[in-house]
Amino acid sequence: MNYTETLDFMFSKLPMFSRIGQTAFKKDLTNTFALCKILDNPQEKIRCIHIAGTNGKGSVSHMLASTMQHAGYKTGLYTSPHLKDFRERIKVNGTMCPEQFVIDFIEKIQPHITTIQPSFFEMTVAMAFDYFAQQQVDIAIIETGLGGRLDSTNVITPVLSIITQIGFDHINILGPTLQEIAAEKAGIIKENIPVIIGDMSPEVIPVFEKAAYQKNAPFFQAAKLNFVQDWSYQHHFLHITVVTTNTNAHEEYLLDLPGIYQLKNILPVVEAVHQLKQAGWKISMAAFKQALSSVIKTTGLHGRWERIHTSPDVILDVAHNEDGINAIKEQLTYTTYRNLHIIFGMVHDKDTTHILQALPRQAHYYFTKAPIPRAMPEEELAGKAAAAAGIYGKTFPDVHQALQEAMAHAHKEDLILICGSVFLIAEVTR
Repeated sequence: MNYTETLDFMFSKLPMFSRIGQTAFKKDLTNTFALCKILDNPQEKIRCIHIAGTNGKGSVSHMLASTMQHAGYKTGLYTSPHLKDFRERIKVNGTMCPEQFVIDFIEKIQPHITTIQPSFFEMTVAMAFDYFAQQQVDIAIIETGLGGRLDSTNVITPVLSIITQIGFDHINILGPTLQEIAAEKAGIIKENIPVIIGDMSPEVIPVFEKAAYQKNAPFFQAAKLNFVQDWSYQHHFLHITVVTTNTNAHEEYLLDLPGIYQLKNILPVVEAVHQLKQAGWKISMAAFKQALSSVIKTTGLHGRWERIHTSPDVILDVAHNEDGINAIKEQLTYTTYRNLHIIFGMVHDKDTTHILQALPRQAHYYFTKAPIPRAMPEEELAGKAAAAAGIYGKTFPDVHQALQEAMAHAHKEDLILICGSVFLIAEVTR
């Protein structure tokens, strides 16, 4: 098989959550362990940092990958989903794994697929571990896909675990309460391995404290150990002043991820660097600051309040749950524009009502969908928006037509925002 044929096989033959939803989710780690055993357990040959969370885990993963790379370490990065190219999921020092590696891996594992019957995600996790072991990375940053306890990535024993934020998402799988969702995320906490938690509501902190205590895992609450004293925008960068609570030490950072929700995400990253240095990793402050100012260039992260056009501004953001939409609304209060245009699409298995009710009211809406089976038809979405939130807008069969319409009606000082689904963002040409 060539690369295209290999991808066609993976996308069509392996159950894929991002396309079909819950039926692709495997509620145990048996398949992942079986795949890893065939590969001689590559997950045991690499040192990892494991990151979970409802929101923020992608940004935190990329910030840490940039940090470790700038500190001189050969750094693997596993994230999901991809936007344009499948190989975005598996990178070493910011470079995607080669097409030939993907081809060879699938050919190597194909004789076992009928027996194991892995999902798409289980296969890609095993592929990432195999690649990182072959590349002999110094450290691999591993982002969970969904949840934590039963996530396919949870076959590793990391040097550090991080849980960024907890919110309502995938409640049909993880549970209907924040405590239940938190308990699933807490499943990545390992015996004697330090764990850092990010910005959390008080009601879920005891869940993590209990899990850490049961595993004898050193527990660090990032927002108590450090806080953002001040911040400002500087040429589409965030200038952030972080204070360490117990020493009152001040550090200033320039972050090339301009969304103000990064004010929450930077705190677990700062604490992670502190814990890694305590454990013997060599990370200079100069390298850390350089890493934060060049996350996009170093790792290729996209879709976090990303501006792809000016006059009018066109912004992409992967916000796709209630907390994400609320973060966008806060961002808009710091953003100057004449009129707001929102191009919006969702998948079926989300908490539709609460997400729609969180949307800004003062905007022109363009409802559309991504080209995946999970996508909610644009007419259905428009109907739900009207019923749940009194929001009305036009409908379009794809994001390109929606963007073309918005551009045609937008003033040069307007803002066009595309959000609601990672898969919608993936369709937009930069």
